[in-house]
Amino acid sequence: MACTQDVVFDANLILIDNSTLEDGLAGWAPVGSGTKLSVHNEDQDKVPTETINTVADDYKPSGRYVLAAGRADEEDGLCCAVSGEQLKPRVTYRVAGWISLGDGAEGSHPVRVNLRLIDDECSVVDGGTVCAEAGRWTEIKGAFRLKASPCGRAAVYVQGAAAGVDVKVMDLQIFATDRRARFRKLRKKTDKVRKRDVVLKFGGAASISGASIRVMQMDSSFPFGACINGGVIQNQAFVDFFTKHFDWAVFENELKWYWTEAQEGQLNYNDADALLDFCDRNGKPVRGHCIFWAVDNVVQQWLKGLDHDQLMSAVQGRLQSLLTRYAGRFPHYDVNNEMLHGSFYQDRLGDDINAFMFRETARLDPGATLFVNDYNVEGGNDPNATPEKYIEQINALQQKGAAVGGIGLQGHVTNPVGEVICDALDKLATTDLPIWLTELDVSESDVDLRADDLEVVLREAYAHPAVEGVMFWGFMQGHMWRQDACLVNSDGTVNDAGERFIDLRREWTSHARGHIDSDGHFKFRGFHGTYVVQLATATGKMHKAFTVEKGDTPLELDMDI
Repeated sequence: MACTQDVVFDANLILIDNSTLEDGLAGWAPVGSGTKLSVHNEDQDKVPTETINTVADDYKPSGRYVLAAGRADEEDGLCCAVSGEQLKPRVTYRVAGWISLGDGAEGSHPVRVNLRLIDDECSVVDGGTVCAEAGRWTEIKGAFRLKASPCGRAAVYVQGAAAGVDVKVMDLQIFATDRRARFRKLRKKTDKVRKRDVVLKFGGAASISGASIRVMQMDSSFPFGACINGGVIQNQAFVDFFTKHFDWAVFENELKWYWTEAQEGQLNYNDADALLDFCDRNGKPVRGHCIFWAVDNVVQQWLKGLDHDQLMSAVQGRLQSLLTRYAGRFPHYDVNNEMLHGSFYQDRLGDDINAFMFRETARLDPGATLFVNDYNVEGGNDPNATPEKYIEQINALQQKGAAVGGIGLQGHVTNPVGEVICDALDKLATTDLPIWLTELDVSESDVDLRADDLEVVLREAYAHPAVEGVMFWGFMQGHMWRQDACLVNSDGTVNDAGERFIDLRREWTSHARGHIDSDGHFKFRGFHGTYVVQLATATGKMHKAFTVEKGDTPLELDMDI
């Protein structure tokens, strides 16, 4: 399995010639008639010491930065020429560096990095956004990919922050990602995180020494799942792929409040019941998505017309109706979806309402694991959805008694960068809560690149010890929320992205063959999950099931025959 990204990675190829300002302001220019640029050295104790910048193994922030002062407009800032002729299509480029604000700036401000192609259309390519503050440096974690070679010059622009706020930029760099090198590291990490040495011990060593043995993994302890709806389960090609390749399900809309009670008092659980019956017949556990949704534009109109007491009563009625009906049926619940991006209930019912939703859900269905769930957190490009803000939200909920049991990263991804995803996972893992990718789709019109992008996300998730499952937000063309993200074409044929997914699942499955040694043992290293062992002896064949669970020491199992 190999990336199709056709670039030879060169760690020395940085597309901004004077990124560390060793030649002063050479190549840099102000944006805005009143903007003035100057070069400064940061105090050594304020220079960042941790970075996900992989441009070189020994990279450390230089401490030199350019200050853009006198900005009269949000569009004012600075720009730097880029070696445009070296930009290649179909290559994922990292935008790296550090942003801070001038002394005296209050609060945080979004600062944008864009690549501008000076061609006939003067195209602008998003290169990342950070939420910058005075007194601290925030790392840029942007990425972009071009569909065609630039036909002219290119420049990178740093803009944003309110007028009058000075902007500081340190070590701004653009370089091609090296996915092959990253995958090599992840394979080693995966072996440590997801596999374990196993010793199967059989009695009567003398009689079975040399006997043939076969070990087959039947199920993985790391589930993959997909969303379903009432329409797709009528499509046999969809059902065939779903039942063969996925372990869990989630309903696309049928459990959401706007579906189960579109009009006040008119409850409809028939659609959710039908999907639950389908999942029961096929042995698929189901995530409960979602009890509430915090974003204003998806809230039913009748709810928006209620006063405080009426809305509170409706919230309590929703909890009571849903959770008593389905108690024990959904192992997970997304309690109030996308609270980083919406606050409908909090704005109307007060700061405690989100925690109340968690407390009541835990009371009414104590066996369910309760999740927060949001988007863009893993991408490093949304100032409203940083890992730090997600952790702050989780801590605030827990301080109010909310039983937050898991973290949902939706995973609506474009141009993923493994190091950025891993950085977010590392930070969220400090909460000691399990992480799930809950709505994964990777959008890219070029299906070969889509396969590569998908592999980036799946390898990062599977190799990270805090991640416990991945759910796809659809997989069949014509039945997905996002375009250009399918694994299976509308006619049921599996495309390159789907084949990549299947190949990865095959790679992450263990089988072993061999013979019993003179001590009556058989040793192998396998992925966590359930297995069946088949032993052929002079008296016949024996089959026995066993489970490989997480552990740092070899798992020794007595296999009585």
